[in-house]
Amino acid sequence: MRKTSKVILLMVLYLVVFFLQANVFQNFTIAGIMPNLFVIYILFIGLFANVTMSVLFGVIGGLIVDLAYSKTIGITALMMCVIGYLGAYFDRNFSKENKITIILMVAISTIIFEIGYYGINSVVLGFDTEMLYFAKILAIEVLYNVLLTILFYPFIQKVGYGIDRTFKKTNILTRYF
Repeated sequence: MRKTSKVILLMVLYLVVFFLQANVFQNFTIAGIMPNLFVIYILFIGLFANVTMSVLFGVIGGLIVDLAYSKTIGITALMMCVIGYLGAYFDRNFSKENKITIILMVAISTIIFEIGYYGINSVVLGFDTEMLYFAKILAIEVLYNVLLTILFYPFIQKVGYGIDRTFKKTNILTRYF
């Protein structure tokens, strides 16, 4: 029952992220560039839930984003799947306690997502890559995602540890005492 309620919470959070991305942040762009809240969200699931949940939410959420905004179907889903795996890798190898570590994880994830998305789209759609323009977009988006992570870090940490306790069963010692 607890896992079901946490999955429902994650679905509601996805809808909130989708609403913010589609409606609110279109009015708050920096040089015409919006943050990518989906990268932060899927990384958050990878860090605090598990690989299965992050990949599932990444693929389904990515397909929904592709259907709503993209010319091609599946590229966002693929890259969100990669971010989900990356979040689980970060969880196994790095601490989630430090705000600086989380910020670096968000920056690295945003860079990997954008390079993969831009690269695959350039191959599939056959457009010329403009590296200077892409570097500008990447730098602004990374900065924007990092700023939003700093702003929402207390919320991410509070909700994240509740999800972590449900999905990872890190409190094994309590069974014996």
